[in-house]
Amino acid sequence: MNARTSEGRGPLYRLYSKRLRRQLDTASVPHHIAMMIDGNRRWARQLGFDSAADGHRAGAAKMREFLGWCDEIGVRVVSLYLLSSDNLRKRDSKEIEDLIEIIAELAESLSQQAGWRVKHVGRSDILPAELARVLHDAEVRTKDNAGLHVNLAVGYGGRNEIVDAVRSIIAEHDASGGTLEDLAAHLTPEMIGEHLYTGGQPDPDLVIRTSGEQRLSDFLLWQSAHSEFYFVEALGPDLREVDFLRAIRDYVDRDRRFGR
Repeated sequence: MNARTSEGRGPLYRLYSKRLRRQLDTASVPHHIAMMIDGNRRWARQLGFDSAADGHRAGAAKMREFLGWCDEIGVRVVSLYLLSSDNLRKRDSKEIEDLIEIIAELAESLSQQAGWRVKHVGRSDILPAELARVLHDAEVRTKDNAGLHVNLAVGYGGRNEIVDAVRSIIAEHDASGGTLEDLAAHLTPEMIGEHLYTGGQPDPDLVIRTSGEQRLSDFLLWQSAHSEFYFVEALGPDLREVDFLRAIRDYVDRDRRFGR
């Protein structure tokens, strides 16, 4: 373990973590947390690693840890933004190859976690066949589990998701013999929500992003309309449990208005 990952893990840190945990109103914790882990490449560069893959592996390890924190305080759904459709088009091909391998390993390991349910959200058709297979197998293997629900956003884009939802609605309506005029008259936000990749799930209560960046980057655009946001300065692999607990405490203390 390097100096950065071991920093702040002494007795005072543990005492502070326990105090934060005791202060939480467990009845008020978010039901659904969306996590945008950012800064993996910067982390690797700052520590002198030769490849961004070292940062992505450290980020994946942190996500396993993060999911454990969520499960421990009673969060029921977590959505992880792992690979966007834009990443697939714009990132260096070697970095994408490494990311695909890392994501496949993460999906496989999460599907072995007792009780957890894994779901792929995103477009399978734009992914390499092997990664699509691993994600599909993880989903099938865990579909009957009732524990922590983990959405893996891979090959994901929020605008693409909305387009796919509308296409699905149109196709279903056409198959039933309905007219466009009838569809236009009856189309509702709830109908679109039901056809999103996350259809049937609650929208995220809290969206967390690491590395100090403050933007959505095309993640859960529709679902986050009324979400609370929390931005952490730490780079992804440096995220600590106290950072997470502070985010939860901040969320619990907010007055959620939902447009009222």
